[in-house]
Amino acid sequence: MKRVLTVFGTRPEAYKMIPLVLALRARRDVLESRVCVTAQHREMLDTALAPFGVVPDVDLNVMTHGQTPGDVISRILAGMAPVLADWQPDIVLVHGDTTTTFAAALAAFHAKVAVGHVEAGLRTFDKYRPYPEEMNRKLTTALTDFHFAPTALARQYLLDEKVPAERIIVTGNTALDMLKHTSSDDYTFQNADAARICAEAAQGNHRLILMTAHRRENIGAPMEAICRAVGRIAADFPDVRILWPMHPNGTGRVESHQYLAHLPNVVLTQALDLHDMHNVMKRAYLILSDSGGIQEEAPSFDVPVVVLREVTERPEGVDAGALMLGGVEESGIYSATARLLTDPTAHAKMAAVPNPYGDGNASERIVQVIIENDI
Repeated sequence: MKRVLTVFGTRPEAYKMIPLVLALRARRDVLESRVCVTAQHREMLDTALAPFGVVPDVDLNVMTHGQTPGDVISRILAGMAPVLADWQPDIVLVHGDTTTTFAAALAAFHAKVAVGHVEAGLRTFDKYRPYPEEMNRKLTTALTDFHFAPTALARQYLLDEKVPAERIIVTGNTALDMLKHTSSDDYTFQNADAARICAEAAQGNHRLILMTAHRRENIGAPMEAICRAVGRIAADFPDVRILWPMHPNGTGRVESHQYLAHLPNVVLTQALDLHDMHNVMKRAYLILSDSGGIQEEAPSFDVPVVVLREVTERPEGVDAGALMLGGVEESGIYSATARLLTDPTAHAKMAAVPNPYGDGNASERIVQVIIENDI
């Protein structure tokens, strides 16, 4: 029996690792699987796990008020050392680009345990955008034994960095695996604002725009520009309803209330859980977002995305035509959004692009690689 320890610490990681945890559990005949959470984000992580029945075997509970990445790294290294020594897994699986990702991979390396990196190979080639995620990715690559790349382009980036080809497996993105568990045509929303706006959209009363913004690099002047652009869109297109769930970290809250709270067709609401979010996406006409996960998921719902960033580590969607970089300047965001609201052909062309990030079966592929390879 191979022992697999899955480690994650934030809500986005949890959502992308839950399908893999479930796939590992389905192969109890050959795999013994445990889950370790660092709780880099405490409350957000707990609410993510509960609906799927995932109860961590180990909880490092590292989160503290005002924590820095250095604080998180040191506590994860200290907490994981006895966990690895006690259970002695054959492989540690980490995901993506958080501080937990890098710290858990480093702890596994110190214990001479193999590392599998899910969603490997994403790059912007700018170490401060996004910060600290870009360097977390690159540092984790240096520690990884099995690189589970979501796309052929991610594989090529790893090859360019001299990662051995036999250590790179293109699997698709596990984010798309989750859609099978969350979205449906007859879904009942938990959030009252989401329920009302989606019901009105279904009746043809308006076009729904889903809006999110939370990245560190967009704090300050970029967030103000984003809000001004959204305000212009709301004013110039009265048939749209803009739903903006506020991120739990509070990013954008001050600016959005300053520029948008008075507009009748903008609804600022509390953060949505994953089921609500996916089902709003499914019913949206257009999405404005700086989220990485939304860039991957939206093409599965045939919904165009204006990306509120100047660069993205997910260029496959831009190259395919499912995503459009809107930047973080008011004029760029407004013009990109206005084009999709006024040109049905441009909108339809973006909506018709097949999802370049996978087919929803990434978790099963990763599990099969672990079963079939010597670790």
